[in-house]
Amino acid sequence: MSVVNQDMESTQSVITIRNLVKSFPMGNREFVALNGINMQVAHGEFSGLVGPSGSGKTTLLNLVGTLDLPTEGEVLVLDQSVGHLSQKKAARLRSQEIGFIFQTFNLLPVYSAFENVEFPLLIQKMGAEKRKKAVVDALEWVGLTDKARSKPAQLSGGECQRVAIARAIVKKPEIILADEPTANLDAENSHHILKTMLSINREMGTTFLFATHDEKVIGYLGRIIKLVDGRIASDEKVQLN
Repeated sequence: MSVVNQDMESTQSVITIRNLVKSFPMGNREFVALNGINMQVAHGEFSGLVGPSGSGKTTLLNLVGTLDLPTEGEVLVLDQSVGHLSQKKAARLRSQEIGFIFQTFNLLPVYSAFENVEFPLLIQKMGAEKRKKAVVDALEWVGLTDKARSKPAQLSGGECQRVAIARAIVKKPEIILADEPTANLDAENSHHILKTMLSINREMGTTFLFATHDEKVIGYLGRIIKLVDGRIASDEKVQLN
């Protein structure tokens, strides 16, 4: 693979971050988790925040996902400033335009795969017929049509993560945020999951932003944003062979 420096602003940015600082109180002082972050993510990118634990990856992902607020600076998601959104508007942005994939799957154990995938659409109050078709389509995308009625305890780790992916894509969001999505999977399942997400990215045009230090994930990324001690150490586009 070849590497190209990421030094041009996109005219189709879905995420724009300017002079971002995020700090947390720690005893009598402040811990600065992110310090002076500037970056953009264009529509359709398959990119990742890469770095060791404590580098600020998850903190930055949470800010983009409207789960936290900046201390200083600005985070724009689909031209909406996260720091200026009411709780209601932030919740609407999450429910309509952002999908989340977590390393621990976060599936509801008493619900079937179908019901777990359906859940975001219930929040949107989508009609029953349209909702059923969307869930069936999402499960078909991840190859789990035959597991629709199975509960998480009846599924393997890889299958649970595929349900989580289906849940993230069922509402056809503009952005999917994936926090260490392969951390609890073996190599074979990891590659299967990553190929599924890459197919979704290429065929649906969904923008993916990962937080990871997994070399398997890094090998699939089209852009690598390295974080060290809360700062961007490098930002490179990668052309995969």
